[in-house]
Amino acid sequence: MDILKDKIKPIYLRLLTASVGSAIVSSIFSIVDAIMVGQYHGPNGTSALAVFNPVWTFVYSLGILADIGGSVIFATLRGQNKERESNEYFTASVIFGVILSIIAMLILGLLNEPLFRFFGADDELLYLAKQYLKPILFAVPCCIFTNIQSAYLRNDGNANLATFAVIFGGIFNVLGDYFFVFAMDMGILGVGLATAIGLYVSNLIMLTHYFRKKNSLRLVRPSFLMRSIGKISKNGISTAITDISMGILTILFNRQIVTYIGNDGLAVYGIITQIVAFAQCCAYGVGQASQPIISQNYGAKQNDRIKLCFKYGLITCLCFAGFWTILTESIPNVFVKLFMKPTDSVLAIAPNIIRTYGISMLLLPFNIHFTYYFQSIMKARTSIIISILRGAVVSGIMIFVLPLIFGGNTLWFAMPVIELIIFGISIFIILKSNRKLIVVK
Repeated sequence: MDILKDKIKPIYLRLLTASVGSAIVSSIFSIVDAIMVGQYHGPNGTSALAVFNPVWTFVYSLGILADIGGSVIFATLRGQNKERESNEYFTASVIFGVILSIIAMLILGLLNEPLFRFFGADDELLYLAKQYLKPILFAVPCCIFTNIQSAYLRNDGNANLATFAVIFGGIFNVLGDYFFVFAMDMGILGVGLATAIGLYVSNLIMLTHYFRKKNSLRLVRPSFLMRSIGKISKNGISTAITDISMGILTILFNRQIVTYIGNDGLAVYGIITQIVAFAQCCAYGVGQASQPIISQNYGAKQNDRIKLCFKYGLITCLCFAGFWTILTESIPNVFVKLFMKPTDSVLAIAPNIIRTYGISMLLLPFNIHFTYYFQSIMKARTSIIISILRGAVVSGIMIFVLPLIFGGNTLWFAMPVIELIIFGISIFIILKSNRKLIVVK
């Protein structure tokens, strides 16, 4: 597979299959966790996972910061036939991942209780969240390096191994969930244990890539380590912010839901976060499939191939947008019964909440695709601005203003409004850039 010369469509579809498959199976970790916890502990278990969700987004975003930021530069340098320089960024990403792992473990180990309180936990939810954290804490490096290894394996022509590793880890997680939760009667602690072991399994499988003859990834001494880490951070921060934004949104929603609606609303929102995580993983798959193609062709200055790949990404986003919107609008209570043993009060409010929030699925895949695109062509500043607007500024305003002015139930309209505003801004920037990306000849 020659990214610079072969036809774009077969390359894109091959990478899309691998990246979306990997992303979907990865999201199964949290979905199976949610199902098992909800069935074992009921609405309180689902609420506890909603409280814990910002932790996952925080850790996952650190992996994205190190992997996307480095792999984009890596691919661009490979497009310029600079193998030694590209491996310097691979090495810098690995070192950066170790540093981020240590920082994350220290924060979660020392500050978990005040963090969970801030995320909306009462005494009962705090206990459940801390039980879930116990095994997860020691798998934090694996979560970060799953992202790093997957990104570099895709750029080194071995996307299938990354997909297989995640799938195998996911299968172990599913089987482990049932065994630890129900057979061993460990509840939410067992869910955390199965997830942690699954992450270790995935990482060990991906390590086999470095023993292949076709492996071109090498640990070399970076000429300027801190400068390389700085460039990785600058280029990766926008996509990391996109993921962090889900954590920020969860925190804001949790606190507003507790204020205006109560624990039943929090339980329903716990379900929504799982659906959105799945949809967002599909959108990540589009960005991850496009990134090696766009970045390497950007390095080789082949603009027509960049435009064509961007077009295929838009078509894929349209398919995902339609799929997830139809599901959330048509079968909301199916999701409720899948993720928990609901009470009558939860069933009464869930359909309207899920359908209202689900409107945002129409634009979410496009907004994530735009962020990856700007990042892939080294327009880090533009990508950062869009990510900050989506993840903090616009979201903060909408989540606080809508229920304050129009009442608590309008809180669920915040996300559709946020995605619409960000979509409009992104389209404006794309058109203003004069690259004619929407219409490809």
